[in-house]
Amino acid sequence: MTEPTAPDKKPFLYVVVCAAGVARDVGKLITAAQEANWDVGVIATPQGLGFIDATAIEAQTGYPIRSAWRSPGDPRPLPPADAIAVAPATFNTINKWAAGISDTLALGILCEAYGMGIPTVALPYLNSAQAAHPAYHQSLDRLRGMGVRFGSCEPHRPRAGGAAERFRWEEALDLLEPLVSTAR
Repeated sequence: MTEPTAPDKKPFLYVVVCAAGVARDVGKLITAAQEANWDVGVIATPQGLGFIDATAIEAQTGYPIRSAWRSPGDPRPLPPADAIAVAPATFNTINKWAAGISDTLALGILCEAYGMGIPTVALPYLNSAQAAHPAYHQSLDRLRGMGVRFGSCEPHRPRAGGAAERFRWEEALDLLEPLVSTAR
């Protein structure tokens, strides 16, 4: 578990954004988190950058979006995370994360979060053909065993538009609440 936050400092939420059509609406989660008294920083997968309005998100959070490792000696652009929400969490990210693959900044942060005790939740967004793959279920089991909590979004039909209207961004905060209540 993370250390308690100072009374005058808001807890800091990392929102990890993956490459999926619903990512364009990540501002909904940022707004909900800010209304719930979180400061928010966004970490995007390299492919996820193409699905979001970086300028709008940076204006909304007040922080630069991180997608690549910083150079040695460069200042850290975000405070340490008190919690992490992966939204949307794609098939690729879930499987790489469960396997311990750290080939992007986003995955590196997720892989380290377990060892650092940072409460982490994920809102999967994938199609039913991907969800049928045995590796996906094994990955969910492994990540659940690591304490990651998952949202309830049902996989959508392949090539059918993605059911973005059913994606519940605020569910990330609901999932985090019991994990961080003692840290706030």
